[in-house]
Amino acid sequence: MTQDNQSKRIARLASTMADLEVDALLVNSEINVRYLSGFTGDSTWLLVRPDASATLLSDGRYEIQLAQECPDLPVAIRPPSQKMGGLLAEMVSSMPNVKRIGFEADHVHVSMLRDLESRLSDVTWVETSSRVEQLRAIKDADEIATIRRAVSVAQQAFTKVTANFSPKKTECEIYYELEAEMRRLGAEGVSFHPIIGAEPNGALPHYTPGNIPLGDCRTLLMDWGAKVDGYCSDLTRTLHRPGSTSPTSDRFAAAYEAVLEAQLAAIAAIHDGVDAVTVDTAARAVLAKAGLGDAFNHGLGHGFGLQIHEDPRMGPSSTETLKSGMVVTVEPGVYFANEFGIRIEDDLLVTDTGCEVLSDLPKGLDDCPLVM
Repeated sequence: MTQDNQSKRIARLASTMADLEVDALLVNSEINVRYLSGFTGDSTWLLVRPDASATLLSDGRYEIQLAQECPDLPVAIRPPSQKMGGLLAEMVSSMPNVKRIGFEADHVHVSMLRDLESRLSDVTWVETSSRVEQLRAIKDADEIATIRRAVSVAQQAFTKVTANFSPKKTECEIYYELEAEMRRLGAEGVSFHPIIGAEPNGALPHYTPGNIPLGDCRTLLMDWGAKVDGYCSDLTRTLHRPGSTSPTSDRFAAAYEAVLEAQLAAIAAIHDGVDAVTVDTAARAVLAKAGLGDAFNHGLGHGFGLQIHEDPRMGPSSTETLKSGMVVTVEPGVYFANEFGIRIEDDLLVTDTGCEVLSDLPKGLDDCPLVM
């Protein structure tokens, strides 16, 4: 992260603190600390003041790393005999004007809060929620560039791995090959454990791959993503064996076309200022018309970045509004127990005039053959 991005992010957070009437905000989520400071380690907190000054609190293991990654931020290092709460209490005790401190209620467990209250009994602790997460929902130019790389790596790995299928290859082997190929292409790892579901296993939206050979399976659902410099990608394609004329294959083809139509309808609905629920509804209307409404049993998509699931969420109960700079998945799917599942997922950037589809793997019915 550049010094300029670091300063801008901390300043943006500080500008949201006025309504809290706090003298400081304690950020202890590792992901949020990384977003604000650029520090990639763990066990480190960030104390932010309303004037946009900030201090990192950590321990001796990270002293060199902090100097390398965050050279412009003050750092307080606790000795091995001291806990983080003690270091914070020591720091705050030297700041007479700090009487109210906000904390991340989504990331502070009860025992930690009790410890802080006991150490700083004259401080009022103010519960906050999603302050940094809301900032993270809008990606800056550097984040978008990194996500583009993550998408590219994921797509290249998919193309390489799917070209080398065989009936003896197992779901797990495909998982391992995808991860190895993404790492070879520059990823630090996977965004999440890939879902590789052959035929009936594809009907489980969050299936865990097993030692099951492809054999003569007719469909294969693949959901995978690369993590590059901390940022994720998230794609899904559903492959099918061409040439079959069985009733199951005919039903698969009809359902596949409906899912693709639903995805395209949702993508067409995306633009700056649209309600997330409106986009979800666009996809569901297509599937309902095809008689598949009950087979779509999850949300349409979600934001992603430093984490695979971030704001905004797109589903029937969503209350968020899509804004330019958000990066989201669009992934309608239908699932038939003991038969097959179909999901088509792409990554999109919301823009002022609509959206840009960041992923470009072919996804027509005839574009996704399962060839062995």
